[in-house]
Amino acid sequence: MPDHGSPTVRRRRLAAELHRLRECSGLTGDQVAERLGWSQAKISRIENTRTGIKPADAQRLLDLYGVDGGRRDELLAMAGEASRKAWWETYSTDIPDELVDFIGMEAEAETISNWESEVVPGLLQTEAYAREIIQSWRSFVTITPSTVERRVEARLARQQVLIRDYPIELSVVLDESVLLRRFAGKAVMHEQLERLIEISELPNAKLQILELRGHHPIGTGGFVIFRFPYAHEIAMPNVVCVEYLTSSFFVKEDPEIYYYQLAFQYLQTHAMGPDQSRARIAQIAREEWK
Repeated sequence: MPDHGSPTVRRRRLAAELHRLRECSGLTGDQVAERLGWSQAKISRIENTRTGIKPADAQRLLDLYGVDGGRRDELLAMAGEASRKAWWETYSTDIPDELVDFIGMEAEAETISNWESEVVPGLLQTEAYAREIIQSWRSFVTITPSTVERRVEARLARQQVLIRDYPIELSVVLDESVLLRRFAGKAVMHEQLERLIEISELPNAKLQILELRGHHPIGTGGFVIFRFPYAHEIAMPNVVCVEYLTSSFFVKEDPEIYYYQLAFQYLQTHAMGPDQSRARIAQIAREEWK
């Protein structure tokens, strides 16, 4: 599989691998800091992804850990990739830090599983619907018109992961209420539901609707499960993102991730199949938003 090269995820992969190599070498963070003339805080920040690592510093750590040959070349290549800027980082002054991290994971993910009970997910939004969603924040948060437009621009740019070479595999379960909840005029809502139908026909997208009158097996807000491919022979564990009103929470530890995976599978089991879901979306677009 080609390398999508998200610096956000590369930093996480590299930090986890450097932490593993240090433990395998039998060294503590204090011992590494002492031998390299660094502070222990620097080692901690690198291994916990609170700061990036320069390729030159990565070389010194690999020297200390005795890593050579092809493995060394792969890790140094990753250090170079992790130090680059990604397109979404140009929006960092206009979008929250959690969303910058979220976009980075989205860009490198191999598969994404998304349960949503409130709004159409960002990857599936039309420009007009996205603008209405983002502008709705202005009722209680100060957001300038230019920031709104920058956020809309970033949201649309994210959608390239669906149609690029080697696109992500996307599975979405939407609560039926999302199709009925009015965020804009009928024309915008109708266009949005038509977009959902278009995306549901992509070979790499699976869209299911959980009926309002059907069995509702789980009482939780929306969440996203990211699964990543190997890069430079380094695995990246699954990550779950749970969105709150003013922030997002990333779940990175088992067994919590496993619980979310089971929950999503349960939602898929009780939701309508893709063809029936597509028909329901078309029906609601015709009857509610014509």
